[in-house]
Amino acid sequence: MGDDFLAYIERLQIMAFFAGYPLIYALVQVLAGRQACKSGSFANRLVQSLPYAYALTATLFLGMLLRDLYPDYSMKNISGQFQDPWLRVFGLLAMLNWIPFISQKPLLSLLHSLVFFFFIIQDLLLHITTSSIGKEVIQNDMRIFTDSFLLNTVTVTVILAFSLIIARIRKR
Repeated sequence: MGDDFLAYIERLQIMAFFAGYPLIYALVQVLAGRQACKSGSFANRLVQSLPYAYALTATLFLGMLLRDLYPDYSMKNISGQFQDPWLRVFGLLAMLNWIPFISQKPLLSLLHSLVFFFFIIQDLLLHITTSSIGKEVIQNDMRIFTDSFLLNTVTVTVILAFSLIIARIRKR
């Protein structure tokens, strides 16, 4: 049970950073609508900020991982800390959205985040169909999803604010 519980906690940590992004992405796309096609519009700037906000979320995730490893950054400590290192590495791949070539394709950030959103869908389906997952797990998933949604909302807001500030400075 110990390894299963630790793996569950790691999964919740990763979901807390990345699972809310698909909802943010969908909301921005709906709000932007056809206005996103016009270059220089606020809607276009909002859509363009999505991958950078996702990269900022991944950077915050990296910060949490480094904080958890402090003060021993040895390979032995790193391998002992993580139950499922591949999922964490996949989460860190979101930092590739800092690269302008990749950030020009916001759909890639959505596809990446859907992997983490899948865990919520999986738990809901298991709860509905087999009842093998208790109500507490679903409640945890919904709390984590709400926190992730708020975190991703903040990162989009921060990136959008920086984008607008930089655009204003460039005009002067």
